Amino acid sequence: MSPWPSPSALSSRTCQWRSVWTCARRKELPLAILAGDTCICGYPTHHFNLHEMEEEDMCLHRCHGEEFENCGNDQYFVVYQTQVQDNRCMDRRFLPTRSKQLIALASFPGAGNTWARHLIELATGFYTGSYYFDGSLYNKGFKGERDHWRSGRTICIKTHESGKKEIEAFDGSIVMIRNPYKALMAEFNRKYGGHIGFASQAHWRGKEWPEFVKNYAPWWASHTLDWLRYGRNVHVVHFEDLKRELFLKLKGMVLFLDLEVAEDRLLCVEGQKDGNFKRSGLRKLDYDPYTPDMRTSIDELVMTVDSALRKRNMAGVPKEYRPTLR
Repeated sequence: MSPWPSPSALSSRTCQWRSVWTCARRKELPLAILAGDTCICGYPTHHFNLHEMEEEDMCLHRCHGEEFENCGNDQYFVVYQTQVQDNRCMDRRFLPTRSKQLIALASFPGAGNTWARHLIELATGFYTGSYYFDGSLYNKGFKGERDHWRSGRTICIKTHESGKKEIEAFDGSIVMIRNPYKALMAEFNRKYGGHIGFASQAHWRGKEWPEFVKNYAPWWASHTLDWLRYGRNVHVVHFEDLKRELFLKLKGMVLFLDLEVAEDRLLCVEGQKDGNFKRSGLRKLDYDPYTPDMRTSIDELVMTVDSALRKRNMAGVPKEYRPTLR
């Protein structure tokens, strides 16, 4: 995918480049595709998506009158993303009729639940709900946040609960699992810095961090183990797999929710995937916050969860949870 050129750079270029600009300004479409003298405006598809890298050796077809700019031909196209946002997945609403099934979106805190809700709402067009109420999430557009979790008006319900009674209240569940080393740090940042903020160095180096790991690391494992034990119709999604294979994994989540897959919406989600709750990556510390004893304990928990998943004939944890796992 070539970068979108600036308006000033376009002023000295040929009619092909003016045609590309037309896609953004006049036709209000997110993609411009150059095929020789032809410019096509449209939306992302499987053939023309937002993430495919440019193959430079196939893009040697110069624009007329240009020494350096490529315009493609009838076989190889040059695709640009314009400044127009793909809006095919932006509409959301409550379910038109009360759902007969209560589906949990369950995760340990810090495992990407809010991000998964964002993706599901865009992919399905329906609001998600919550076992809790978070005013900041409501203000950011999660309108199902105010509904009682049993209202039946939302497509699935966020929960971090892991008790037998709470789990058995649901008819099915999507269980999100994330690398515990990343999940613990993400939740520590949220606890002391808010949804998109960061914990201070004083928190990391003080008594808060070791106390947090001591209490929360066992919960990371017991959360998944309890949902596997007590949950009905469990669909496991690993946070890392969802990032790597967004289209495929999100499609599986939509099917699990018993909805038809609208591929236009899924393609749109790829361009809106971050939402409003993305940190700019975990803040880099100048030291490893995990002591050897912490790592030994967490690695044992990872192996326990890996074994439990395999006993259910599910894929084990991704390799990055612990590189030495087999």
